[in-house]
Amino acid sequence: MNDTNATPLLSVKNLVVEFNTRHGPVRAVDNISFDVYPNETVGIVGESGCGKTVTGLTLLRLIPMPPGRIVQGSINFRGKDITRLSEKEMQAMRGADISMIFQEPMTALNPVFTVGNQMVDVIRRHKNLTRSQARTQAIDMLDKVGIPAPRKRIDEYPHQLSGGMRQRVMIAMALSCDPKLLVADEPTTALDVTTQAQVMEQIVKLQDEFHMSMILVTHDLGVVAESCDRAIVMYCGNIIETAPIEELFEHPRHPYTKGLLESIPRLREQKMKQLPIIPGMVPDLLHLPPGCRFADRCSRMTDRCNQEKPLLEPVEGSGDRSVACYHPFA
Repeated sequence: MNDTNATPLLSVKNLVVEFNTRHGPVRAVDNISFDVYPNETVGIVGESGCGKTVTGLTLLRLIPMPPGRIVQGSINFRGKDITRLSEKEMQAMRGADISMIFQEPMTALNPVFTVGNQMVDVIRRHKNLTRSQARTQAIDMLDKVGIPAPRKRIDEYPHQLSGGMRQRVMIAMALSCDPKLLVADEPTTALDVTTQAQVMEQIVKLQDEFHMSMILVTHDLGVVAESCDRAIVMYCGNIIETAPIEELFEHPRHPYTKGLLESIPRLREQKMKQLPIIPGMVPDLLHLPPGCRFADRCSRMTDRCNQEKPLLEPVEGSGDRSVACYHPFA
């Protein structure tokens, strides 16, 4: 659990990320700010295309430039502004200080090298170890993430492993150099439900063992409820609500957050009934409305919502909650 009296491990301020397209610049992340504290797990949630994955990739400066670019803002990690570091400095930081688990391990792992070769290269890049020592550490990490017969698996290629095994390899690789921050981008999306639960349980267990912070990027609110201390809800490139997990699920303030939570199927409902839906479509990022980006889909919309964009502001009487809405739920 985080200590909000501590200094943030990561502090993102006024971050704007754009992509150049043939139709003009698209602002995928629009002026967002948030902090992550030591030993804290923060979930970034929202629909596909809301900017959550771009946010995660930007923290490690992994968005392709061009067409992407950081237009403004700072990403302060342990006293260093990541946006100002050279590529050489970033290469030294990735893996050692901040690591990432990618959404699809089959595309993140190199198919022509064994699991062992890839893990040993990562470990030796950041630690002064011999190849033999790095291999021993790699085997130990594979064992920690729950891969059976790690001494055998280390010499196999990615295609020889199941989806769950490949994701465990990605976790082992990400944690092999003891990072202080782990960014997990939809780490269980490509897996079946049983394997999803096992992989998330393993990530949370290792996070506690390694005393690291985590940013969990996902659209799965169930995973967020089980794993996170605090949630950041994104919509159309903006942060529209932040709250501790218990408060968010018990009393969502933003109409969009409330709609997301109401769309979760519940097993204990007495009668089978149709799930509520959020009407309308996400606005085109090339032609954004001047006011609230959720206004056209919102039952609480007024003229002000269409004319003025609400700012993310602290909720009165709640020290750790913010919402960007003129008519939030009480």
